[in-house]
Amino acid sequence: MGSLTALLEGFATASQPEYLLYALLGVTLGTAVGVLPGIGPAMTVALLLPLTYSLEPTAALIIFAGIYYGGMYGGSTTSILLNTPGESSSIVTALEGNRMARAGRGAAALATAAIGSFVAGTIATVLLTALAPTIADVAVTLGPADYVALMVVAFATVAALLGSSPVRGLASLGVGLFLGLVGTDTLSGQQRFTLGVPTLADGIDVVVVAVGVFAVGEALYVASRLRHGPVEVVPVGGKWFTGEFWRRSWKPWLRGTFIGFPIGTVPAGGADVSTFLSYAAEKKLSRHKDEFGRGAIEGVAGPEAANNAAAAGVLVPLLTLGLPTTATAAVIVAAFQSYGIQPGPLLFTNNSAMVWALIASLYIGNVMLLVLNLPLVKIWVKVLQIPRPYLYAGILLFAALGTYAVNFVVDDLVVLLIIGVVGFFMRRHGYPVAPLVVGLILGPMAEEQVRRTLQISEGDPTALVTSPFAAAAYALLAVALAVAAVLRRRRPRVPTPTG
Repeated sequence: MGSLTALLEGFATASQPEYLLYALLGVTLGTAVGVLPGIGPAMTVALLLPLTYSLEPTAALIIFAGIYYGGMYGGSTTSILLNTPGESSSIVTALEGNRMARAGRGAAALATAAIGSFVAGTIATVLLTALAPTIADVAVTLGPADYVALMVVAFATVAALLGSSPVRGLASLGVGLFLGLVGTDTLSGQQRFTLGVPTLADGIDVVVVAVGVFAVGEALYVASRLRHGPVEVVPVGGKWFTGEFWRRSWKPWLRGTFIGFPIGTVPAGGADVSTFLSYAAEKKLSRHKDEFGRGAIEGVAGPEAANNAAAAGVLVPLLTLGLPTTATAAVIVAAFQSYGIQPGPLLFTNNSAMVWALIASLYIGNVMLLVLNLPLVKIWVKVLQIPRPYLYAGILLFAALGTYAVNFVVDDLVVLLIIGVVGFFMRRHGYPVAPLVVGLILGPMAEEQVRRTLQISEGDPTALVTSPFAAAAYALLAVALAVAAVLRRRRPRVPTPTG
């Protein structure tokens, strides 16, 4: 009953006209940018993060939540009409959705993606509401060694299980951990790796790194692969809703929801894994197996539901434990920290009104997205036709202006450029960028908890693994890595979308 009362109070806050406008702004921006190829929620949040510093925390976080959900919605439009997934989680949607569009059934593909996202997002947010306070209550009882174990699990899974190469993931994590060491050591007061630059004495701002990696690096990478010529967008055709549409879509929506949410809650789960699992499940259970590969509506409905359910699932470890398990979650943690708020078990105690208003805004944002997406699809199609050189030039401009606005220090622009170039080469050579940002955010926190554990144990390193919770976490990590290694060897090749 306590959670229900808190949620109702959150609705009372989020329903104020000011916050409704912020939610509408967030979902509109998220959808508008999400439909652009190569620009996902992580890049959108990173790009807009510096521009919201004039807002109070609740308003800013409601905007970011809207952008997060809106970006997930918008990615399906790009995949279906342009056959260009904005993120890896939209690849599966492109496989069947674009073929539906080319067969004159683009309206049905867009409708099942939008309604499936609404159904999955709403159910998953209900599950988030029910589970998050309980997990937070348990997390309050954990000690420093237990938090070290959780962070090691996050490091290992995000670095080793994301991307095609564990070695590259670990290398990216190492870069992030190194960047987290730059600055002044809180224990000794000595400067570390600052190269004598005064600006670096306070450390490298997470916002600068997030904007550099996701906005500048991604823009440079996509721009380097641009093809000249007009953008080919498949016209929206066919009927939106038919009896067959509802009959073949509702079960995949529900299955996708209950596949996506639990996978989203675990480190290195996220939307990528859940969409492929949902697609495989629908292909196996469908009565129309012959349509897969030629435009099966189940192949759009299930993965899109799994995609948005996983998006809500990612918020469970983020809000309750302070652990970002995806690139977008890492940027959202940076958004919290920019306001002096640390996500974790005490968030529901110290910032109860804000976090419940945030959760309530997810429900409101889902309704707004459903109302916005279908009527405005023709506008989103126009957005898809923006010339790419203008688009990415604008991204670089806003990235530079936003970064300078953080501290009004020119040195930040130099750091932004360096990080952006690093991000470009990482993307070009197949190094995942999520472990870098996760390492930068969690590295200093892990160092602090290790030191605290050793102080309590008077220097005994075995204290890091003798806690029952920590021992169980390390055992589960070993099992997960072993299973992942076996599955990696047996993984079938997934067809890539073709024009």
